[in-house]
Amino acid sequence: MALVSCPECSKEISDSAFKCPSCGHQVRKPKRSFFGKIVKWVFILFNIFMIYCIFAGVGGSSDVINNAASDAERAGAAIGTGLGVMMLGTIWVIGDIIIGMFVFLTRPKA
Repeated sequence: MALVSCPECSKEISDSAFKCPSCGHQVRKPKRSFFGKIVKWVFILFNIFMIYCIFAGVGGSSDVINNAASDAERAGAAIGTGLGVMMLGTIWVIGDIIIGMFVFLTRPKA
């Protein structure tokens, strides 16, 4: 354990310290663990995947609505699209809450 000088108050502090004990200046930034990085990337990729699912679902249903033979078929496709988007939104919110809790619990601590 070596001693280094604080850049703010010039007092001697440990090189493994994250903050200076005298002035509170942040010397080093804490880093996420390997598992924490994986969880954070799972969270990001899950959100990207859900955005893709929403756009793919709405885009696919627009083809059905445009090529529908009757008004009833158009109305059914619109209702189905609305229900599908609501279901995807529900899965998105629940998934974000669960994965977000893991991201929060694996955050870097000093």
